[in-house]
Parts: sequence; structure tokens; C-alpha cells
Amino acid sequence: MVTERAAFFEDNGYLVVPGLVESADVAALRHEAADICRGRRGPIDGLDATDDPDDDAVMRRYLCIHFPHKISAAMRAALAAPPIVEVLAELIGPNVKCMQSMLFIKHAGKPGQAWHQDEYFIPTRDRSLAAAWIALDDATRENGTLWVLPGSHRNGVLWPMGPHDRDDEFDPGHEARDFPFDESQAVSCEVPAGGVVFFSGYLLHRSFRNRSTGFRRALVNHYMSAESLLPWDWDGRLSSTHDNRDIVLVRGEDPYAYKGTEDLTFPFLRAETPEQRHATQTVF
Repeated sequence: MVTERAAFFEDNGYLVVPGLVESADVAALRHEAADICRGRRGPIDGLDATDDPDDDAVMRRYLCIHFPHKISAAMRAALAAPPIVEVLAELIGPNVKCMQSMLFIKHAGKPGQAWHQDEYFIPTRDRSLAAAWIALDDATRENGTLWVLPGSHRNGVLWPMGPHDRDDEFDPGHEARDFPFDESQAVSCEVPAGGVVFFSGYLLHRSFRNRSTGFRRALVNHYMSAESLLPWDWDGRLSSTHDNRDIVLVRGEDPYAYKGTEDLTFPFLRAETPEQRHATQTVF
């Protein structure tokens, strides 16, 4: 039976669920984020380890850390938090696997991301890609919350990407363009800390620069149906494959368990300037 939440998600491409993560767990994840930024959980490409006891001072230095679950037991546990995976079961099916985590720290002045679709970067075979965007601070328009274009996922088209000219707002890279949707219809997903925004891999979404004086931290994990193969080469860093097995099963059964799993990805910092992006790309 299709639930009310699943019907809304199918029609709009996103779903906001407040209060899904307990406040104590949110606080623990924020402190864990600081220890990750100190280098206490393991090496991260581009990160400078420090013993600074001030959590905020440590985190201010970075915008985003990719794959924190590879070095943090707390971040890995967050992938399979029961309240979150139960919603995912409603949205994409009973068997769910995860392939990516991203820890956005985004202090005052840090950039957002231009319009994009996650499936452009992480392809699936059944269009089941979905993100769970966990707010670790109250996410507001002022501090750069997520904006979505409702319904932009429905036709299953991946729109062309090209360089943007908004370095005043967005991190370096590309943006989706030539899509037939009215940007004035975008919805801001303002949500208190502990709330979760779920959205389809085909949904157009973006965020703006943090114009507040504090943080807009969020843990973003990407999931898909375990029944689908994952032909993801990690943006060309890995050899082409019909099924990437660097995954974590978070609910149900994996019909491809006989293949085993691999450890292919590793944590690294997101670039904030064109120079950093070039340096990061030359590392891989």
C-alpha cells in the first residue's frame, strides 16, 4: 500500500520530515564532526590535523567532507538509523543500500551549490537514487538551506550541465541548465535541527551561500534500491563498472550479496575555489 508520504514524494520528488533524529543524537553528530575535522578519526585528503579544543573553530575551516562514514563509526551508524531507513523503505522499497555520505559544515560565508541533479553524478539503473539530508542545525533561508523544484524529477530527464558564473553564491563547478521549469516555483526546505529532507536523484535542487553568522551543518547520505545495479565510476576516478560494490546495506536483503563488497572510496575535502578544485582533481 502506498503511504501518504510515499505519494507526496512520488508526486513532488521530495519529503520533509521534522524531528526524525533526536536532539541528543544531533549534538553527538556535531561533536563527531569536530573530531573528524581534527583528524582524530583518520586521514582525510587535504585536511590539516589539529588539537584545537574549540569545536566551532575547528569546523569553520571546511565546507564539506566526503565519505565520513569510511572513518567514523558514528557516521556509519547514521547511515542505518532506523527512523531514516524506515522512511526510505516507504519511498524506494524494503531493500536499501547506501553508497555515499557527505558532511556539510558550511559556516558563515561558505558557498552553496548551483542547480543540479544527484543522478547526474551517481547513476542507477532504476531511478531509485534518493538522498537523506539530515539537518544538524536549524536550516533557514538565511544560512543557506536546501531549495528544490517540486516535480522536476517526474520525466526522468538529466538536464545538461555547464559552468556557472555565480562564484559569489556557489562552489566551483557546473550547474544544470536548459530545463523547462520555472525557478520562481522553487521551495525552500527550512527545517529544524533533527529534521530530514528526502529527495529524488532526479530532483533539481540547490543551496545559497550562508549569510548568517553561524553554521548550517548537514549530513547527507545517498541511497538506492538494493535490487538495482550501481554503474558508478566515482566521477571517473574508478574503472567503469556495471555494479559498484562499495556499498553498505542498511535495510532488508541484498540480492547481489554473493558478489561481496569492496572498499574503493575514501574521505576528502570538497573544493571551495577553482584553484582547490583543480588541485583536488589532480590528486585522483
